Amino acid sequence: MQLILKKEAVINDNHSFLLSDLPFKAGEKVTVFIVTETDLATKLKKWRSLFEETQTLPQLQEITDSEIDAEITAYRAGL
Repeated sequence: MQLILKKEAVINDNHSFLLSDLPFKAGEKVTVFIVTETDLATKLKKWRSLFEETQTLPQLQEITDSEIDAEITAYRAGL
């Protein structure tokens, strides 16, 4: 089972941070991703903008729910 853990930390004056009380065994290999909150907020704003733009495209206004259902069914059937 893969454990995913989110921890927040503040970079100190030495340009480093410390993570403690982690639920992993000593010697266990882990992968760490570091993302600044600013980057996350910027990316989220871009995604929301993209979704809003996509939803206003004229060609999408013409698509019916039944066409969407048919496309999903065909995809699931491997067509």
